[in-house]
Amino acid sequence: MKPTGISPSRRAFLRTALATTPATLVLAQQFFHPSLGLAAAETAPKAYQPAYFTASEWALLMSLVDRLIPADEEGPGALEAGVPEFIDRQMGEPYGYGALWYMQGPFRDAPAELGYQLPFTPRTLYRAALPAFDKAVQARFGKGLVELDEPTRDDAISQLQHGTLTIGILPPLVFFDQLLQNTREGYFCDPVHGGNKDMAAWRMINFPGARADYIDWVEQYGREYPFRPVSVAVTGG
Repeated sequence: MKPTGISPSRRAFLRTALATTPATLVLAQQFFHPSLGLAAAETAPKAYQPAYFTASEWALLMSLVDRLIPADEEGPGALEAGVPEFIDRQMGEPYGYGALWYMQGPFRDAPAELGYQLPFTPRTLYRAALPAFDKAVQARFGKGLVELDEPTRDDAISQLQHGTLTIGILPPLVFFDQLLQNTREGYFCDPVHGGNKDMAAWRMINFPGARADYIDWVEQYGREYPFRPVSVAVTGG
């Protein structure tokens, strides 16, 4: 299915997502990621265990990102790309603690163009919003999100996006925007961050990754770039 209420085309949605994903997030290195050799290919990787999210939060987060970017014939979905792992890892980074945000009061009910106006860091925003959202879904649909079929999940997420599903004291659109942005980032980030597994999202859009230079290709207009994308884990950037 197409992403809920965002774009009639999955590819257009992802193209827009890439344009809004910070380049520093796509290319910066924060985690060591061992290169995948023959031994790694022969050993089934262990399922990722979240460090921040509880079991119920984790199940809900996976259900949400799965509907924002579902798998289809054009490429992997958010789950296959490791988006939940990316978000969980970010909660333990300075970003998750709001270290990159101005978090001093006063906090006011102000127009969106004046910037973020809530006292919640990304960590505390997710912790407050996830159970509040699921409680609202249960009240409206009689079941939690993970128990609903896909069309009903999409309906619930669409109501969150359009502000018609109240989630306690949090503005619904603030949580939706946070979730959508982090989902896009996890889908297109360098794999060292936990998302974009096997660089599948990069390969889908023919993004070359973190190669050291492209001097041999600068003036080769109209030619298809023939090489696989490269992670900073390989280049050491």
